[in-house]
Amino acid sequence: MSDTASSEEIIVENKENAINEAEKNIEKDIKSKSNEKSKTKNKSKTDETVGHVKFAHEDINIYKNIYIVFVEPESSGNIGFVARTMANFGLKNLILINPSKIGKEAYYYAMHAKYIVENVETYETLEDFIMFKKINFNIGSTGKPGGSYNLSRIAINPSELSKIINFNNKIAIIFGREGNGLNNAEIGICDVIVSIPTSEEYPIMNVSHAVAIILYELFKDKNKFSGIGLTEANTLEKQFLVSDLEEIVKTLNLPEHKQKTNLKTFKNIINRAFITGREAHTLKGLFRKIKLKLRK
Repeated sequence: MSDTASSEEIIVENKENAINEAEKNIEKDIKSKSNEKSKTKNKSKTDETVGHVKFAHEDINIYKNIYIVFVEPESSGNIGFVARTMANFGLKNLILINPSKIGKEAYYYAMHAKYIVENVETYETLEDFIMFKKINFNIGSTGKPGGSYNLSRIAINPSELSKIINFNNKIAIIFGREGNGLNNAEIGICDVIVSIPTSEEYPIMNVSHAVAIILYELFKDKNKFSGIGLTEANTLEKQFLVSDLEEIVKTLNLPEHKQKTNLKTFKNIINRAFITGREAHTLKGLFRKIKLKLRK
């Protein structure tokens, strides 16, 4: 056997080195955030009002971190209604994906939220927006939730969403077209899907009504949004976990369709659960030991 490493061994070693370096950075980030939280606990609280919502001083980044995304809106009136709803909850970041021309109705129906329409940002695709704004957590909305055999559309309701969301992250709440909602590709981009329980006879809500219900559930108990406590695992940490499991699954010689189903199921569980950075780091260590064991 030659002492010279094969190209495959070099690739594996380089990948391991990159992951090790990323883990070190994540560990430093966890410690840094922990120190920042300790300092924050010693600061006195001051209140600040944004729109009609009063936040404690350390909560003020909440409204900055939330983006309401409207994909391919057809009606300027609906854009205005969405802006007005956002203002009710102190939100300002309205994103339109490939919209039709924004008419005067948007400003008229926005009422005192015209400033949101005036400062709206537009992007050609959902992917462009997510990449440009460096969104950490994407929440898709649908009026057509799936079941056990449609993994991409397994949905939670708005009250459940309020329990798992972390407002220290950059969050996009994505609403689809007035007629067809979000397509499967757009649903696939999302980390979690939320659906509002409605009558089966007429399940599809007006987009502004859906925005209002979801935001109400998120903001009805503002005390849980203090920003002090556990730090949720970020997108990169979750991606490492999925990548590790993918390597493990590939060694089991399962049929390709079962590999995809297992990975999608694991990703769904990770994204629906509140998993901390420390928990992600612990799982990463466990997966590494499993991979080393399987290679022997």
